[in-house]
Amino acid sequence: MNQTPLKEHLYDNLSVILPQLKDMDDLIHEKKTLPHGQVVYYLYIKEMNEAMQIQTFLKLLLQDHASLTKEKLESNLSMMTTRTVKTSEELVDAIFQGHCVVLINGFQHAYILETHGTKKRSLGDATSETVARGPKIGFIEDINTNLALVRQRLKNPDLKTVDMKIGEKKYTQVSIMYIDGIVEPSVLKEVKKRLKQVTIDDIQDSGVLEELIEDNVYSPFPQIQNTERPDKVASALNNGRVAIFVDHSPFILIVPASLATIMQSPDDYYERWIAASLIRLLRFTSIFLTLFLSAIYIALVSFHQGLLPTTLAISISSTRENVPFPPIVEALIMEMTIELLREAGLRLPNPLGQTIGLVGGVVIGQAAVQAHIVSSIMVIIVSVIALASFTFPQYGMGMSFRVLRFVSMFTAATFGLYGLVLFMLVLLTHLTRQKSFGTPYFSPDFVFSYKNEDNSIIRLPLKNQKKGERHGQS
Repeated sequence: MNQTPLKEHLYDNLSVILPQLKDMDDLIHEKKTLPHGQVVYYLYIKEMNEAMQIQTFLKLLLQDHASLTKEKLESNLSMMTTRTVKTSEELVDAIFQGHCVVLINGFQHAYILETHGTKKRSLGDATSETVARGPKIGFIEDINTNLALVRQRLKNPDLKTVDMKIGEKKYTQVSIMYIDGIVEPSVLKEVKKRLKQVTIDDIQDSGVLEELIEDNVYSPFPQIQNTERPDKVASALNNGRVAIFVDHSPFILIVPASLATIMQSPDDYYERWIAASLIRLLRFTSIFLTLFLSAIYIALVSFHQGLLPTTLAISISSTRENVPFPPIVEALIMEMTIELLREAGLRLPNPLGQTIGLVGGVVIGQAAVQAHIVSSIMVIIVSVIALASFTFPQYGMGMSFRVLRFVSMFTAATFGLYGLVLFMLVLLTHLTRQKSFGTPYFSPDFVFSYKNEDNSIIRLPLKNQKKGERHGQS
């Protein structure tokens, strides 16, 4: 983007700046003419600045104005909390960031007064990643506060921060945080490269940026980890990963990501290793249940009844005796109902949403069985799947498996267990080929790895690690 340098004559600068700020009733711009003819012009947006602070600044700036010379004026400014800009683009950007801009006739630069009053919520719990034991504080929508929360945890002189503005007009502020000497240089270089290539200006949340910089936009799996917990970001940085902060978003992006790291939770490291390993095992079991439980039911009932034990086959047959639909339709009715209840509960206010989810599920399930629309065993299967899908630490990963579950159901309804095995092989092939910022997304040996116990299902005791090895939820 071309930069327009500020000129020495005040009104030449105003002729460039004011047209960009027209039709803004909340823009305050005033001129002060000093006795000896010196003209001072200041601009700021009313709601984004502290009026008392601005008046204090101007009072200090224009003190002894009767004898104020150009040199004295510049001396007063140099003693304040100010910075200078030399282009009209930087000046307009400073105004929209909530600063007060001071232009002085005869100066080829403008002064930025740090008078912004940022509107932000107070710190609170992390709502999307609750833990029974561990730090409760979560990120908020202010990027500077979020950076400070991580620095409070990592008092490391090698912790580096790189600020960037992305988009075609460079409106969106992002910050890259990493630990020098630990981070992989190729990953850091790739992060900077992809951020510089972003041309979209409407980035309201880090979720938009996540889609713009991920490796494979057509993959159903999230390739970037997101979190609103400072402890999780600090641990990831210690493990050589890069954190990307986006202004106005409480969710921080962490790269590179893998299936193993996305499936980890802070609980894995705040509880003893035996319990943590069991929880991890249960979490990975939930992947199988979410993806294949309803598909296996459809395949067995539709094509492979002989694989079922006689007692179980008779029991399933009796529950489906008056159901007029094939298993795939029966499963789709219940799955769609659960998805509708889940979405309704998410959009409604919290107390009402929880009531709708609980009462709606019980009432609709019981009514559907009594009306012989679905069998009781299908209600049980769908309920177990719904519970399993809530165990994923990252919401986006749960959504991915929910979408893939419908694919596995149609595959099972068409080809039986044979199709289900083919679907599983295609899925594993895709995961094996997938990369996140140049690193493998899925490794076959992640199930148990003594050398890298952070990325395995079984978490060994921390003291078993060699001296100097890093650990923590990465």
